[in-house]
Amino acid sequence: MKPRRTFVTGLLAAAVFTACAVAEDKPIQCANLIYGGMHTSRCFSDEFLNAAQKQTTVATERRFRSVKLDADDLFNYPFVLITGEEDFMFSKKERDNLKRYCENGGFLLASAGCSSKTFDRAFRRELKAVFGDDALKEIPKEHAIFRTVTEVKELRLHHADPTARLLGLEKNGKLVIVYSPHGLNDTEHSEGCCCCGGNEISNSLEINVNILVYALCH
Repeated sequence: MKPRRTFVTGLLAAAVFTACAVAEDKPIQCANLIYGGMHTSRCFSDEFLNAAQKQTTVATERRFRSVKLDADDLFNYPFVLITGEEDFMFSKKERDNLKRYCENGGFLLASAGCSSKTFDRAFRRELKAVFGDDALKEIPKEHAIFRTVTEVKELRLHHADPTARLLGLEKNGKLVIVYSPHGLNDTEHSEGCCCCGGNEISNSLEINVNILVYALCH
């Protein structure tokens, strides 16, 4: 099935990128965010970008590009990533940019590195400040992100946890943020990075491919 092509609106319209890169000359560039000062998602594996290109017609650049959350360049990227292990706080410009980005066609994948409770508390606090008390809700297992490319019947953690789940924020019937309080980093393909004793999701590669393709093709 050929993914449908849609164009984003609002601020992102100036970037003129499509929601799916079928038949486009230039592959879609995804970004990891620099946020809360100099925090960055430096250790997150980009292998799922390569896997998505092999398994689907979605064309992406093979490496992330770093971009500041408070920069105008943010709106050039349809898919961005934020992860970390430390406490942080968004600036007012970062909060404003994130709100506009997600409300105008952008997609954020977020993950607590090494299942960090400190990052989890900070991320939930910042999402609440930007989007309100009910920003994040559990994504049901029937949702498309669990079957967009590969059927994912469960989140497999290194140490079994029956409460494992993905959380999300929807705008106009589409997920625009997916967040995992457990690490979604594919550490097997991340050079110089480990789980650090955290309880990360072992089938994260398949899940991240699903999330990427969902984000770009809906």
